[in-house]
Amino acid sequence: MDRLDFIDTRFGTANHYHFSQGNCLPLTGVPFGMNYLSIETNQNQGAWWFHPDDHSFSGIRLTHQPSPWIGDFATVTFLPVSGPLIKGDIFHNQTSYRPKEARFQPHLLEIFSQRHRVLTRATASTYSFQCDFSFENGKAGLIIHNPGNSFWQVKADGKTVIGCVQNVSDCQDKDLSMFVHLQFNSPILKKVIGKDLTITAFDDTTKTTFTYFQFAADLKHLELNAATSFVSSKQAKLNWQREFPKTFEEGLKQNRKKWNTYLNRIQIEDKNFEKVKIYYHHFYRALLFPQKWYEINESGQPIHYNTTSQKAVIGKYYTNNGFWDTYKSLYPLLSLIAPEVYADILEGLLSAYQDTGYLPKWLSPDERGMMPGTLVDAVIADAAVKGIREDLMPAFLEAMLVTANTQSVLPNYGRQGSQDYQKLGYIPNNYSESVNQTQDYAYSDFCIGQVANSLGKFKLGCQYHTRSLNYRHLVDKETGYLRSKDQHGQWRPDFNPICWGQDYTEGSYYQNGFACYHDFLGYIRLIGGKEAFAKKLEELCNREPVFDVHGYGFDIHEMTELATQDFGQIAISNQPSFHLPYLYHYIGQPQFGQLILKNLLNHAFSDQGYPGDEDNGSMSSWYLLNSLGIYPVTPGTGQYLIGIPAIDQATIRLPNENTIQINCKGNVPQYQFVKEVRLNGAIYNKLYIDHNDLITGCQIDIQLSLVPPLKHYDNSDLPYSLTD
Repeated sequence: MDRLDFIDTRFGTANHYHFSQGNCLPLTGVPFGMNYLSIETNQNQGAWWFHPDDHSFSGIRLTHQPSPWIGDFATVTFLPVSGPLIKGDIFHNQTSYRPKEARFQPHLLEIFSQRHRVLTRATASTYSFQCDFSFENGKAGLIIHNPGNSFWQVKADGKTVIGCVQNVSDCQDKDLSMFVHLQFNSPILKKVIGKDLTITAFDDTTKTTFTYFQFAADLKHLELNAATSFVSSKQAKLNWQREFPKTFEEGLKQNRKKWNTYLNRIQIEDKNFEKVKIYYHHFYRALLFPQKWYEINESGQPIHYNTTSQKAVIGKYYTNNGFWDTYKSLYPLLSLIAPEVYADILEGLLSAYQDTGYLPKWLSPDERGMMPGTLVDAVIADAAVKGIREDLMPAFLEAMLVTANTQSVLPNYGRQGSQDYQKLGYIPNNYSESVNQTQDYAYSDFCIGQVANSLGKFKLGCQYHTRSLNYRHLVDKETGYLRSKDQHGQWRPDFNPICWGQDYTEGSYYQNGFACYHDFLGYIRLIGGKEAFAKKLEELCNREPVFDVHGYGFDIHEMTELATQDFGQIAISNQPSFHLPYLYHYIGQPQFGQLILKNLLNHAFSDQGYPGDEDNGSMSSWYLLNSLGIYPVTPGTGQYLIGIPAIDQATIRLPNENTIQINCKGNVPQYQFVKEVRLNGAIYNKLYIDHNDLITGCQIDIQLSLVPPLKHYDNSDLPYSLTD
């Protein structure tokens, strides 16, 4: 059975924590493509324009939305209708549909309009998309609507349409446009625009939010073949010419093949087939972002639109990605299964630096500066230690140093408060989220040191490794808590570890106080040793999921997700908690982490959806890796910590033609501990495995048990720590 046939892209779009709905739009396209198609069920809900329980259908939406918190850009929607229009708006022309009868697949959308009696099928590739409309009653028409103004100029043949869609989302270039080259298989007979349904000339370029094309009354089948560009109308035509002519079925076949190229790289087997299905749902999600935002010009060169200089420039570019979310799960996954994509994205990151003078933090389509830190540094460092695009590392090191040490006048670029960080060794609490900022900058300094060392610049590497210990300025040695200080080195008074916001990002101390990924053993010694740290972890895990709204002043959805899940203070619903179950590895007691992971994988994730925000493939990638029994707590070291698999068997087919075989014996609910690990047949006692051991091909056999074995782990068995 083809994996695509049991993936329903609505999975996770509205689980029982419905407030997180929207991060998982049912997107149809190809992995890492530029354009995606989805279904718009309510155009009046802003960025929350789809809900799986809605029965209304206002069209097939060409979307570039990575998250409702970010919003869509350069979007347009196509609604097939049958019969005359009454008014020039969507409310009077939208229809109902039956969600249970619709098809939502990675390569195909299929919707039947109950009112207009139209079957719509849609598919998309990187630069193009196709729609196939079957009108049961004839009287074919098509409405094009969008939140911003656009124009749709019909050429002399009556079949070719040149479109220009205005972006209404945040962007450096307020006039950013998407250009569309579109062709129908049947001529347009009439063009109508606006609320008043004004009949207009085919070559009219009046900008509007509503356009209607009328076709022959007896037409029952209409095909739409289109390509887009963010560079120019000329480039959109070139993109179209490279994609067409091809039939809808040919396009569908090509897009199915593209998906299987990636989905076939991991083969999962389990006695419970539902777990297999869920795994591939997550796999589909992980392959959606980041999205390609470069095109190929007439000379075969990659080009993209630079929104800062407001012109097309040479170079690759990727968008719709927040590195605060994705550096710790998505990119380590790509380094295993798709290093060629990782390599391409790195070129795009360098282009973003060349365009703006800073490495990016949150792109959509350009810098949004949404989250703390400059955690793209971890993406670069992880590539450096894994030998991915070593040729780019000298340029990246320069870019990392500039981004780290140059204070931008615009808050969305670079490190906020970088001058204070260099002066004080921490971000003072007159800055928002100062504890998170300090920890993230310290970790980024470690990543700079790793890149410097990879280039043989050991003095510079030592300098930044030393600077990476700056997080210690915020360690309260009496309590072990990471707390904020003011500019004079005074602790913020009245500390409460369950207070959310202010000094912390989307959480309290519990979710955000353990982010010294590169120096856990040093931190453990600093607060009194392993026993003191074990007590700290017991507090983390066993404290009720209570919270004080504090800096936010109201419930944010992450608070509700924490309380609903009831895993103590381990809020797996959000990225800061991703590594928390693995903290026990650093004191040689992985059995506690295995118990937490087993329960998270079996109970927090289900066929109903996600425990929280699935941001840009980050939570899906966390599930994929942890289901295999590995997770990279510290990107930039090349280490994957060994957890506990959730599937019977996995075969990972690497692009270098090597294979990773993971076998898990005793994979039943009651066996919640790892009894034994074997690597290539030999007993393996380390709590981590190196990337190089994986990509050279290996077999990992893991035996689970009812109770944990009595084991002692030497320091050499523990994961990486800078000051070990």
